[in-house]
Amino acid sequence: MKIVVLERNSVGPDISVDVFNELGEVTIYRNTVTVEEVRERTADADIVVANKSPMNEESLSGAKNLKLICEFATGYDNCDLKYLTARGIPVCNVVSYCTSMVAQHTFALALNLLQHIPHYDTYVKSGEYSAQDRFSNFDVPFTELEGKTWGIVGMGNIGRKVAEIAKAFGCRVIFSSVTGKSTVTEYERVDKDVLLAQSDVISLHCPLSDLTRNYIDADALKKMKNTAVLVNVARGRVVDNKALYEALESGEIAAAGLDVLEDEPLRTENPLSKIKDSNKLIITPHLAWGSIEARERCVMGVYDNIKAFQETGKPLTPVNM
Repeated sequence: MKIVVLERNSVGPDISVDVFNELGEVTIYRNTVTVEEVRERTADADIVVANKSPMNEESLSGAKNLKLICEFATGYDNCDLKYLTARGIPVCNVVSYCTSMVAQHTFALALNLLQHIPHYDTYVKSGEYSAQDRFSNFDVPFTELEGKTWGIVGMGNIGRKVAEIAKAFGCRVIFSSVTGKSTVTEYERVDKDVLLAQSDVISLHCPLSDLTRNYIDADALKKMKNTAVLVNVARGRVVDNKALYEALESGEIAAAGLDVLEDEPLRTENPLSKIKDSNKLIITPHLAWGSIEARERCVMGVYDNIKAFQETGKPLTPVNM
């Protein structure tokens, strides 16, 4: 089988993908962005490995041999599932490979903002600490997590892991179900308005859909505490970036930690690019999922899907079949 890896660098050049050579004739591209590139590179492919590349009728109508699409990811919003299902082409993601890492990064963002770690690190390294006549400094007040309310949107594998850690910190954990179909019973379920009003920290772990696009908009931000911290490690368009900028600048909420943005990489026209104060905003470059261990698990998850498909005709984790 001809296997085409469209976005090899999405798992990092430091992680080997040589294992795919066991499965067929492999062609690897560092990155693939445009519809035209996808169309050209998948023309003879039996199996495509992608991440953000558009997988739809416009890009794949000429890929007559295509039998399987595998994602270097859990998300698959780059795929037109209706079109691919109609063609009988399974789309496979990799489940739970980065749960621990995304949960860890959620708290890295939240704790840096709550404790103002960047500020105090800069304070020491600037020489100001050495010049003072006291042993400590509290010029920017900080707070504890214990006793606070942690609100979660998206109580899947990552959301539940975050809830577990938040509880260990002594937080009251509440969550809101976007679809209304959550079966989680071990944590308190509330409606969106209650979650916005009561949470000291809100973390987002939901997929992007018509239900979650701009879930945190200007109206939602107005309902949050002005001391609240927002963490988005889900998808960038779950948060209206312009509305968030205005809320941060006006003090409507205290701070935000983002690993994802409306458009990536960060565009200069995104107003969030103007905020340089790390007490107010921390942005990381979509890396919450990307520990060495997680990226290795991701590659092996794709390998397992392809191998199962070749041996049984059924991949392990199809999302549309």
